[in-house]
Amino acid sequence: MKQRTLSRPVTIKGNALHTGEAVTLTLKPAPANHGVVFKRVDLSGSPEVQSRVDHITDLVRATTIQTGHVKIHTVEHVLSALSGCGIDNVLVEMNASEPPIMDGSARPYTNLIIEGEPVEQDKDREFFVLDAPVSVTRGNSSIIAIPHDGLKISCTSADDRGIHTQHLSLSIDPDTYVSQIAPARTFTIYEDIEELLKLGKIRGGSLDSAIVIKGDKVLSKEPLRFKDEFVRHKILDIIGDISLLGMPLKAHIVATRPGHALNAELTKALFEKLKERGKGAARRKGALRPPPAADVTELDIRSILDILPHRYPFVMIDRVVEIKGAEELVAIKNVTFNEPYFNGHFPGNPVMPGVLQLEAMAQAAGVLVVRWNNWVPKPAFFMSADKVKFRKPVRPGDQLRIHAKLTKVRGGKIAAAEVSCSVDGQVVSSAELMITILDEADAE
Repeated sequence: MKQRTLSRPVTIKGNALHTGEAVTLTLKPAPANHGVVFKRVDLSGSPEVQSRVDHITDLVRATTIQTGHVKIHTVEHVLSALSGCGIDNVLVEMNASEPPIMDGSARPYTNLIIEGEPVEQDKDREFFVLDAPVSVTRGNSSIIAIPHDGLKISCTSADDRGIHTQHLSLSIDPDTYVSQIAPARTFTIYEDIEELLKLGKIRGGSLDSAIVIKGDKVLSKEPLRFKDEFVRHKILDIIGDISLLGMPLKAHIVATRPGHALNAELTKALFEKLKERGKGAARRKGALRPPPAADVTELDIRSILDILPHRYPFVMIDRVVEIKGAEELVAIKNVTFNEPYFNGHFPGNPVMPGVLQLEAMAQAAGVLVVRWNNWVPKPAFFMSADKVKFRKPVRPGDQLRIHAKLTKVRGGKIAAAEVSCSVDGQVVSSAELMITILDEADAE
């Protein structure tokens, strides 16, 4: 089975559920192995956030993912639609922090995906095939994943009073998802509304975008789309939250009174199993995906995180845009006002520290060393910097273009590189770097 993306960009507009903001969202085609990435075009530098479970930061009545200071709220309906329709790679551009809620279901997004004309790509889709049960429990709620050839979800939804108890079991494929799951709308208990408003939630909510349950009555602008619409929406949320695993799952999920927090706990448990399996089977320690091809000419942030040990707030390159053989590459770093160091360097006159420009150069050189080593990472340590020059200040809104070139590798142990940073075609800093390459045992 091949990976899939869209043939062309498609756009939808509406108001967000929790922030109430007007937002425009565009789904754009993306290359194979790109995954689902959100891009905040309303922020300086248009920062990106990968849809991964280790980026989850908030689970109060929605799923929020975050990288650094950049947040994307209520991602579950968009992710559910993309996963349910079998879309592996897409760039989700937004001019606000939260997708539009539309009618409270995933149907507007499945319609958008169909409008974008899904297309197969030249890479095979990788599945996480579960080989042993995984379960999590919280109070009277539980969710378990058991081995199964495909994705099947059996779910029981109920409130504390037992008035609206529903159960449904379905095998999930794109046709079933579009017709049986996507139209199911989000819902809330009437008594919860005041507390949610106090928490700053549902500022854009209305009966146009949600079903309200008051006692034994159902309040909505239109009749229920299914007699068991509530449990179908719970399945919709599970699909969206489980997609944060980063690859499609083959398992039978059995859930009783699930919610976003419980879904996330299961996804994190599955993610840990995925990492452990990757450590045993991949060429690279801790790798979750195959190494880049020998002739690859670009790397996205996911591949960079597979190669480098750095994490927030110390990842200083966002993308590799050009690779020339095993000796030369060009990387970029988007400098945004959200960088934490701008709070103190300097108030009222933000300037990127020269030492961090040097770190960006060292990380680009580190990626180049891994490329030279046929994409097998070995521990590499920054030994020295010579002929370091800082020519111009780098400020928020600038894009560093980092050019790295290996000049010498001695005995597979010592590498020398010439590296420079430029903004708008003008060199702002440069250095000659020396890096030592260790074997795993030596590093430990």
